[in-house]
Amino acid sequence: MFEKQEDSRTELKEILNDKLEKEVIGFLNSGGGNLYIGVKDDLSIVGIKDNIDKIQLEIKDRIKNNILPTALGLFDIFIEKYEDKNIIHISIAGGAETPYYLKSKGMTPEGCFIRTGNSIEKMSEEKITNLFSRRTRNSLRNIISPKQDLTFSQLKIYYEEMKYPINDNFLKQLNLIMEDGKYNYIAYLLSDNNNISIKVATYSGDDAYDLVENEEYGYCSLVKATKKVIDKFEIINKTFSKITGDAERKELKMFDKTAVREAIVNSLVHNLWQTENPPKFEIFNDHISITSTGGLPSNVTKEEFLKGYSFPVNPELMRVFKDLDLVEQLGTGIIRILKSYDESVYEFTPNFIKVNFKYKNYNNLLENIPSSNSILNEIQTQIISLIKEKKDITQTELIDKLNISRTSITNNLKILKDNGYIQRIGSNKSGYWVIHK
Repeated sequence: MFEKQEDSRTELKEILNDKLEKEVIGFLNSGGGNLYIGVKDDLSIVGIKDNIDKIQLEIKDRIKNNILPTALGLFDIFIEKYEDKNIIHISIAGGAETPYYLKSKGMTPEGCFIRTGNSIEKMSEEKITNLFSRRTRNSLRNIISPKQDLTFSQLKIYYEEMKYPINDNFLKQLNLIMEDGKYNYIAYLLSDNNNISIKVATYSGDDAYDLVENEEYGYCSLVKATKKVIDKFEIINKTFSKITGDAERKELKMFDKTAVREAIVNSLVHNLWQTENPPKFEIFNDHISITSTGGLPSNVTKEEFLKGYSFPVNPELMRVFKDLDLVEQLGTGIIRILKSYDESVYEFTPNFIKVNFKYKNYNNLLENIPSSNSILNEIQTQIISLIKEKKDITQTELIDKLNISRTSITNNLKILKDNGYIQRIGSNKSGYWVIHK
Protein backbone atom coordinates (compact mmCIF):
# COMPACT_ATOMS: atom_id res chain seq x y z
CA MET A 1 0.00 0.00 0.00
CA PHE A 2 1.10 3.58 -0.73
CA GLU A 3 1.79 5.62 2.41
CA LYS A 4 0.44 9.01 1.27
CA GLN A 5 -3.26 9.90 1.24
CA GLU A 6 -4.75 12.42 -1.19
CA ASP A 7 -5.00 15.88 0.34
CA SER A 8 -4.40 19.52 -0.60
CA ARG A 9 -0.72 18.73 -1.33
CA THR A 10 -1.02 15.22 -2.81
CA GLU A 11 -2.79 13.82 -5.89
CA LEU A 12 -2.83 10.15 -6.93
CA LYS A 13 -3.40 8.93 -10.51
CA GLU A 14 -3.63 5.36 -11.72
CA ILE A 15 -2.52 6.33 -15.24
CA LEU A 16 -1.32 9.39 -17.12
CA ASN A 17 -4.45 11.03 -18.56
CA ASP A 18 -5.63 14.29 -20.11
CA LYS A 19 -6.01 15.97 -16.69
CA LEU A 20 -2.25 16.24 -16.11
CA GLU A 21 -1.97 19.91 -17.04
CA LYS A 22 -5.01 20.85 -14.93
CA GLU A 23 -3.58 19.10 -11.87
CA VAL A 24 -0.18 20.77 -12.31
CA ILE A 25 -1.81 24.19 -12.78
CA GLY A 26 -3.85 23.61 -9.62
CA PHE A 27 -0.66 23.05 -7.61
CA LEU A 28 1.20 25.95 -9.27
CA ASN A 29 -1.64 28.28 -8.28
CA SER A 30 -1.97 26.85 -4.74
CA GLY A 31 1.53 26.74 -3.26
CA GLY A 32 2.77 23.45 -4.74
CA GLY A 33 2.32 19.74 -4.13
CA ASN A 34 3.07 16.22 -5.35
CA LEU A 35 1.44 14.17 -8.12
CA TYR A 36 1.99 10.39 -8.21
CA ILE A 37 1.17 8.33 -11.31
CA GLY A 38 0.76 4.57 -10.93
CA VAL A 39 -1.21 4.66 -7.65
CA LYS A 40 -4.99 4.12 -7.27
CA ASP A 41 -7.24 6.19 -5.03
CA ASP A 42 -7.44 3.23 -2.61
CA LEU A 43 -3.60 3.49 -2.25
CA SER A 44 -2.93 0.22 -4.07
CA ILE A 45 0.09 0.42 -6.38
CA VAL A 46 -0.37 -0.60 -10.02
CA GLY A 47 2.89 0.90 -11.31
CA ILE A 48 3.71 2.08 -14.82
CA LYS A 49 3.27 -0.68 -17.38
CA ASP A 50 4.33 1.23 -20.51
CA ASN A 51 7.76 2.65 -21.42
CA ILE A 52 8.42 4.75 -18.32
CA ASP A 53 11.17 6.87 -19.89
CA LYS A 54 8.86 7.76 -22.77
CA ILE A 55 6.08 8.71 -20.34
CA GLN A 56 8.49 10.82 -18.29
CA LEU A 57 9.51 12.74 -21.42
CA GLU A 58 5.86 13.20 -22.42
CA ILE A 59 5.06 14.69 -19.02
CA LYS A 60 7.94 17.14 -19.26
CA ASP A 61 6.92 18.24 -22.77
CA ARG A 62 3.27 18.67 -21.82
CA ILE A 63 4.06 20.82 -18.77
CA LYS A 64 6.62 22.83 -20.73
CA ASN A 65 4.46 23.44 -23.82
CA ASN A 66 0.87 23.56 -22.55
CA ILE A 67 1.10 25.80 -19.48
CA LEU A 68 1.65 29.56 -19.21
CA PRO A 69 3.52 31.38 -17.73
CA THR A 70 6.44 28.98 -18.09
CA ALA A 71 6.70 26.34 -15.36
CA LEU A 72 10.38 25.59 -16.07
CA GLY A 73 12.27 25.44 -12.79
CA LEU A 74 9.05 24.79 -10.89
CA PHE A 75 8.75 21.01 -11.25
CA ASP A 76 10.80 17.83 -10.91
CA ILE A 77 10.00 14.36 -12.27
CA PHE A 78 11.28 11.22 -10.52
CA ILE A 79 10.91 7.48 -11.00
CA GLU A 80 10.33 5.78 -7.64
CA LYS A 81 9.92 2.11 -6.75
CA TYR A 82 7.26 0.72 -4.42
CA GLU A 83 6.52 -2.99 -4.00
CA ASP A 84 8.91 -3.66 -6.90
CA LYS A 85 6.77 -1.46 -9.16
CA ASN A 86 7.84 1.81 -10.75
CA ILE A 87 5.71 4.90 -10.27
CA ILE A 88 6.25 8.49 -11.44
CA HIS A 89 6.48 11.28 -8.88
CA ILE A 90 6.03 14.87 -10.07
CA SER A 91 7.07 17.46 -7.46
CA ILE A 92 5.55 20.89 -8.17
CA ALA A 93 6.48 24.15 -6.48
CA GLY A 94 4.20 27.10 -5.93
CA GLY A 95 4.61 29.63 -8.72
CA ALA A 96 5.19 33.36 -8.26
CA GLU A 97 3.40 34.44 -11.46
CA THR A 98 -0.15 33.31 -10.73
CA PRO A 99 -2.55 32.67 -12.28
CA TYR A 100 -1.04 29.82 -14.32
CA TYR A 101 -3.34 28.56 -17.05
CA LEU A 102 -3.82 26.23 -20.02
CA LYS A 103 -2.22 27.77 -23.08
CA SER A 104 -5.10 26.57 -25.25
CA LYS A 105 -7.81 28.15 -23.04
CA GLY A 106 -6.11 31.35 -21.96
CA MET A 107 -6.56 33.19 -18.69
CA THR A 108 -10.21 32.16 -18.30
CA PRO A 109 -12.16 29.97 -15.85
CA GLU A 110 -11.77 27.12 -18.38
CA GLY A 111 -7.99 27.53 -18.31
CA CYS A 112 -7.22 28.50 -14.68
CA PHE A 113 -7.48 26.00 -11.81
CA ILE A 114 -6.83 25.97 -8.09
CA ARG A 115 -6.39 23.18 -5.56
CA THR A 116 -9.17 22.90 -2.97
CA GLY A 117 -8.82 20.02 -0.53
CA ASN A 118 -8.01 16.92 -2.58
CA SER A 119 -9.53 18.16 -5.84
CA ILE A 120 -9.13 20.97 -8.37
CA GLU A 121 -11.68 23.65 -9.21
CA LYS A 122 -12.03 26.27 -11.90
CA MET A 123 -11.08 29.79 -10.84
CA SER A 124 -13.72 32.47 -10.90
CA GLU A 125 -13.16 35.47 -13.14
CA GLU A 126 -12.88 37.64 -10.02
CA LYS A 127 -10.14 35.39 -8.59
CA ILE A 128 -8.27 35.43 -11.89
CA THR A 129 -8.43 39.22 -12.05
CA ASN A 130 -7.24 39.61 -8.45
CA LEU A 131 -4.32 37.22 -8.91
CA PHE A 132 -3.26 38.82 -12.17
CA SER A 133 -3.30 42.29 -10.58
CA ARG A 134 -0.87 41.05 -7.92
CA ARG A 135 1.32 39.09 -10.33
CA THR A 136 5.05 39.66 -10.07
CA ARG A 137 5.35 41.81 -13.16
CA ASN A 138 8.99 42.54 -12.33
CA SER A 139 10.19 38.94 -12.50
CA LEU A 140 13.86 38.78 -13.46
CA ARG A 141 12.90 37.22 -16.77
CA ASN A 142 11.09 40.45 -17.71
CA ILE A 143 13.71 42.93 -16.44
CA ILE A 144 16.21 44.06 -19.06
CA SER A 145 19.90 43.56 -18.30
CA PRO A 146 21.75 46.81 -17.50
CA LYS A 147 24.46 45.55 -19.89
CA GLN A 148 23.88 44.00 -23.31
CA ASP A 149 27.48 43.14 -24.27
CA LEU A 150 27.34 39.92 -22.26
CA THR A 151 29.34 36.71 -22.69
CA PHE A 152 28.66 33.29 -21.16
CA SER A 153 31.89 31.28 -21.40
CA GLN A 154 31.79 30.22 -17.74
CA LEU A 155 28.17 29.09 -17.91
CA LYS A 156 28.75 27.11 -21.10
CA ILE A 157 31.76 25.35 -19.57
CA TYR A 158 29.67 24.27 -16.57
CA TYR A 159 26.96 22.90 -18.87
CA GLU A 160 29.49 21.10 -21.06
CA GLU A 161 30.99 19.49 -17.94
CA MET A 162 27.50 18.11 -17.19
CA LYS A 163 27.34 16.72 -20.77
CA TYR A 164 24.58 19.11 -21.88
CA PRO A 165 24.68 19.96 -25.60
CA ILE A 166 25.41 23.61 -26.36
CA ASN A 167 23.64 24.86 -29.49
CA ASP A 168 22.54 28.16 -30.99
CA ASN A 169 19.35 28.14 -28.88
CA PHE A 170 21.20 27.52 -25.59
CA LEU A 171 20.57 30.98 -24.11
CA LYS A 172 16.97 31.13 -25.30
CA GLN A 173 16.24 27.69 -23.83
CA LEU A 174 17.42 29.00 -20.45
CA ASN A 175 15.06 32.01 -20.77
CA LEU A 176 17.93 34.50 -20.82
CA ILE A 177 16.65 36.36 -23.89
CA MET A 178 13.52 38.53 -23.96
CA GLU A 179 10.99 38.63 -26.79
CA ASP A 180 12.67 41.69 -28.28
CA GLY A 181 16.00 39.82 -28.43
CA LYS A 182 17.63 41.65 -25.54
CA TYR A 183 19.25 39.97 -22.52
CA ASN A 184 17.25 39.95 -19.28
CA TYR A 185 18.43 40.21 -15.68
CA ILE A 186 18.82 36.43 -15.35
CA ALA A 187 21.35 36.63 -18.19
CA TYR A 188 23.11 39.48 -16.40
CA LEU A 189 23.48 37.40 -13.21
CA LEU A 190 24.81 34.38 -15.12
CA SER A 191 27.15 36.29 -17.47
CA ASP A 192 30.96 36.24 -17.27
CA ASN A 193 31.18 39.85 -16.12
CA ASN A 194 28.60 41.81 -14.14
CA ASN A 195 28.57 44.39 -11.37
CA ILE A 196 27.18 42.07 -8.68
CA SER A 197 29.41 42.18 -5.58
CA ILE A 198 29.32 39.06 -3.39
CA LYS A 199 31.48 39.33 -0.27
CA VAL A 200 32.40 37.07 2.63
CA ALA A 201 33.12 39.17 5.73
CA THR A 202 35.14 37.86 8.67
CA TYR A 203 34.97 39.42 12.16
CA SER A 204 37.20 38.87 15.16
CA GLY A 205 34.34 38.72 17.65
CA ASP A 206 30.78 37.44 17.87
CA ASP A 207 29.24 40.57 16.32
CA ALA A 208 29.82 42.80 13.29
CA TYR A 209 32.06 45.25 15.15
CA ASP A 210 35.65 44.37 14.31
CA LEU A 211 35.95 43.51 10.60
CA VAL A 212 39.24 41.75 9.87
CA GLU A 213 38.68 40.47 6.32
CA ASN A 214 36.26 41.23 3.49
CA GLU A 215 36.84 38.95 0.50
CA GLU A 216 35.20 39.55 -2.89
CA TYR A 217 33.78 36.62 -4.88
CA GLY A 218 31.42 38.40 -7.26
CA TYR A 219 31.61 40.25 -10.59
CA CYS A 220 31.36 36.91 -12.43
CA SER A 221 28.74 34.28 -13.29
CA LEU A 222 26.52 33.62 -10.28
CA VAL A 223 27.29 29.92 -10.68
CA LYS A 224 31.04 30.57 -10.38
CA ALA A 225 30.50 32.93 -7.44
CA THR A 226 28.41 30.27 -5.68
CA LYS A 227 31.12 27.65 -6.06
CA LYS A 228 33.76 30.08 -4.77
CA VAL A 229 31.72 30.93 -1.66
CA ILE A 230 31.11 27.20 -0.99
CA ASP A 231 34.86 26.56 -1.31
CA LYS A 232 35.63 29.40 1.13
CA PHE A 233 33.39 27.93 3.81
CA GLU A 234 34.83 24.46 3.29
CA ILE A 235 38.33 25.87 3.85
CA ILE A 236 37.44 27.39 7.24
CA ASN A 237 35.58 24.25 8.37
CA LYS A 238 38.40 22.78 10.47
CA THR A 239 38.42 19.26 11.90
CA PHE A 240 39.27 18.80 15.58
CA SER A 241 40.18 15.39 16.93
CA LYS A 242 41.31 13.51 20.02
CA ILE A 243 42.44 9.96 20.71
CA THR A 244 40.69 8.24 23.61
CA GLY A 245 42.26 5.75 25.99
CA ASP A 246 41.03 2.81 23.90
CA ALA A 247 42.68 4.30 20.80
CA GLU A 248 39.38 5.51 19.32
CA ARG A 249 39.68 8.70 17.33
CA LYS A 250 36.99 11.33 17.92
CA GLU A 251 36.54 14.05 15.31
CA LEU A 252 34.32 17.09 15.00
CA LYS A 253 33.86 19.67 12.23
CA MET A 254 33.14 23.27 13.19
CA PHE A 255 29.83 23.11 11.31
CA ASP A 256 27.83 20.72 9.16
CA LYS A 257 29.15 21.00 5.61
CA THR A 258 25.93 19.94 3.86
CA ALA A 259 23.68 22.29 5.83
CA VAL A 260 25.90 25.32 5.22
CA ARG A 261 26.25 24.48 1.53
CA GLU A 262 22.45 24.29 1.18
CA ALA A 263 22.04 27.63 2.96
CA ILE A 264 24.59 29.28 0.65
CA VAL A 265 22.86 27.99 -2.49
CA ASN A 266 19.37 28.87 -1.18
CA SER A 267 20.43 32.42 -0.37
CA LEU A 268 21.75 33.00 -3.90
CA VAL A 269 18.97 31.25 -5.82
CA HIS A 270 16.06 32.71 -3.84
CA ASN A 271 17.46 36.19 -3.21
CA LEU A 272 15.21 39.07 -4.25
CA TRP A 273 17.68 40.35 -6.84
CA GLN A 274 15.24 43.05 -7.96
CA THR A 275 16.38 45.07 -4.92
CA GLU A 276 20.01 44.85 -6.15
CA ASN A 277 21.03 43.68 -2.66
CA PRO A 278 23.09 40.45 -2.78
CA PRO A 279 23.09 37.97 0.11
CA LYS A 280 25.43 38.59 3.06
CA PHE A 281 27.93 35.94 4.17
CA GLU A 282 29.48 36.59 7.59
CA ILE A 283 31.99 34.60 9.65
CA PHE A 284 32.21 35.29 13.39
CA ASN A 285 34.33 33.66 16.09
CA ASP A 286 31.44 31.48 17.25
CA HIS A 287 29.00 31.25 14.33
CA ILE A 288 28.24 31.82 10.64
CA SER A 289 25.41 34.02 9.36
CA ILE A 290 23.91 33.87 5.86
CA THR A 291 21.30 36.51 5.02
CA SER A 292 19.22 36.76 1.84
CA THR A 293 17.07 39.70 0.77
CA GLY A 294 13.32 39.13 0.59
CA GLY A 295 11.20 37.61 3.34
CA LEU A 296 8.77 34.73 3.00
CA PRO A 297 6.62 34.78 -0.17
CA SER A 298 3.20 36.29 0.51
CA ASN A 299 1.31 32.98 0.25
CA VAL A 300 3.80 30.82 2.18
CA THR A 301 3.70 30.51 5.97
CA LYS A 302 6.73 30.01 8.21
CA GLU A 303 5.50 26.50 9.00
CA GLU A 304 5.20 25.59 5.30
CA PHE A 305 8.65 27.02 4.60
CA LEU A 306 10.23 24.93 7.37
CA LYS A 307 8.48 21.80 6.10
CA GLY A 308 10.23 22.23 2.76
CA TYR A 309 7.32 23.39 0.59
CA SER A 310 9.08 25.02 -2.33
CA PHE A 311 8.21 28.43 -3.73
CA PRO A 312 11.14 29.53 -5.95
CA VAL A 313 11.42 33.28 -6.20
CA ASN A 314 13.58 32.93 -9.31
CA PRO A 315 12.56 29.72 -11.13
CA GLU A 316 14.93 30.39 -14.03
CA LEU A 317 17.89 30.45 -11.63
CA MET A 318 16.55 27.35 -9.89
CA ARG A 319 16.43 25.55 -13.25
CA VAL A 320 20.09 26.40 -14.02
CA PHE A 321 21.31 25.43 -10.53
CA LYS A 322 19.43 22.12 -10.81
CA ASP A 323 20.92 21.44 -14.24
CA LEU A 324 24.39 21.93 -12.75
CA ASP A 325 23.74 19.77 -9.65
CA LEU A 326 23.98 22.68 -7.23
CA VAL A 327 20.35 21.96 -6.30
CA GLU A 328 19.13 18.37 -6.09
CA GLN A 329 15.35 18.69 -6.01
CA LEU A 330 12.72 21.20 -5.01
CA GLY A 331 12.32 21.88 -1.30
CA THR A 332 15.06 19.54 -0.07
CA GLY A 333 17.53 22.26 0.94
CA ILE A 334 15.55 23.24 4.05
CA ILE A 335 15.07 19.58 4.98
CA ARG A 336 18.83 18.94 4.78
CA ILE A 337 19.56 21.95 7.00
CA LEU A 338 17.02 20.85 9.61
CA LYS A 339 18.51 17.35 9.75
CA SER A 340 21.55 18.83 11.49
CA TYR A 341 20.12 21.95 13.16
CA ASP A 342 16.80 22.88 14.76
CA GLU A 343 14.41 25.54 13.47
CA SER A 344 15.92 28.19 15.75
CA VAL A 345 18.75 28.70 13.22
CA TYR A 346 16.28 30.70 11.11
CA GLU A 347 15.37 34.35 11.62
CA PHE A 348 12.50 35.82 9.58
CA THR A 349 11.73 39.50 9.01
CA PRO A 350 9.47 41.08 6.38
CA ASN A 351 12.47 41.80 4.14
CA PHE A 352 15.14 39.23 5.04
CA ILE A 353 15.75 35.59 5.91
CA LYS A 354 18.84 34.85 8.02
CA VAL A 355 20.37 31.49 8.94
CA ASN A 356 22.77 31.32 11.89
CA PHE A 357 25.00 28.27 12.34
CA LYS A 358 26.70 28.04 15.75
CA TYR A 359 30.03 26.26 15.73
CA LYS A 360 29.95 22.82 17.30
CA ASN A 361 31.02 22.63 20.93
CA TYR A 362 34.55 21.22 20.94
CA ASN A 363 34.47 20.69 24.69
CA ASN A 364 31.47 18.35 24.39
CA LEU A 365 33.48 16.22 21.98
CA LEU A 366 36.57 16.16 24.17
CA GLU A 367 34.98 15.91 27.62
CA ASN A 368 35.89 13.03 29.93
CA ILE A 369 39.02 12.21 27.90
CA PRO A 370 42.29 12.39 29.91
CA SER A 371 44.62 15.12 28.69
CA SER A 372 47.48 12.68 28.32
CA ASN A 373 45.57 11.11 25.45
CA SER A 374 44.92 14.39 23.64
CA ILE A 375 46.13 15.13 20.13
CA LEU A 376 46.26 18.70 18.90
CA ASN A 377 45.63 19.62 15.33
CA GLU A 378 48.48 21.00 13.23
CA ILE A 379 47.60 24.66 13.75
CA GLN A 380 47.37 24.27 17.53
CA THR A 381 50.74 22.50 17.63
CA GLN A 382 52.33 25.31 15.61
CA ILE A 383 50.78 27.95 17.89
CA ILE A 384 52.30 26.33 20.98
CA SER A 385 55.70 26.10 19.25
CA LEU A 386 55.60 29.80 18.40
CA ILE A 387 54.59 30.70 21.96
CA LYS A 388 57.57 28.71 23.25
CA GLU A 389 59.82 30.81 21.01
CA LYS A 390 58.21 34.11 21.98
CA LYS A 391 55.90 34.19 24.99
CA ASP A 392 54.54 37.71 24.21
CA ILE A 393 53.67 36.88 20.58
CA THR A 394 50.51 38.66 19.38
CA GLN A 395 47.59 37.33 17.36
CA THR A 396 48.68 39.48 14.42
CA GLU A 397 52.13 37.90 14.52
CA LEU A 398 50.60 34.41 14.67
CA ILE A 399 48.46 35.24 11.64
CA ASP A 400 51.51 36.42 9.68
CA LYS A 401 53.66 33.41 10.58
CA LEU A 402 50.96 30.76 10.01
CA ASN A 403 49.35 32.52 7.02
CA ILE A 404 45.78 31.83 8.19
CA SER A 405 42.78 34.01 8.99
CA ARG A 406 42.21 35.84 12.25
CA THR A 407 39.08 33.76 12.81
CA SER A 408 41.10 30.55 12.65
CA ILE A 409 43.69 31.92 15.10
CA THR A 410 40.95 33.11 17.49
CA ASN A 411 39.14 29.75 17.39
CA ASN A 412 42.30 27.69 17.95
CA LEU A 413 43.56 29.92 20.78
CA LYS A 414 40.18 29.56 22.47
CA ILE A 415 40.37 25.75 22.24
CA LEU A 416 43.89 25.73 23.68
CA LYS A 417 42.85 28.02 26.54
CA ASP A 418 39.59 26.19 27.28
CA ASN A 419 41.43 22.87 27.48
CA GLY A 420 44.14 24.22 29.78
CA TYR A 421 47.07 24.16 27.36
CA ILE A 422 47.85 27.88 27.50
CA GLN A 423 46.91 30.95 29.54
CA ARG A 424 47.10 34.63 28.71
CA ILE A 425 48.54 36.80 31.45
CA GLY A 426 47.84 40.53 31.22
CA SER A 427 46.24 42.48 28.37
CA ASN A 428 46.18 41.58 24.69
CA LYS A 429 48.72 44.30 23.92
CA SER A 430 51.20 44.08 26.81
CA GLY A 431 50.56 40.59 28.21
CA TYR A 432 52.22 37.23 27.59
CA TRP A 433 51.41 33.52 27.24
CA VAL A 434 52.05 30.72 29.72
CA ILE A 435 52.15 27.07 28.57
CA HIS A 436 50.74 24.58 31.08
CA LYS A 437 50.97 21.27 29.12
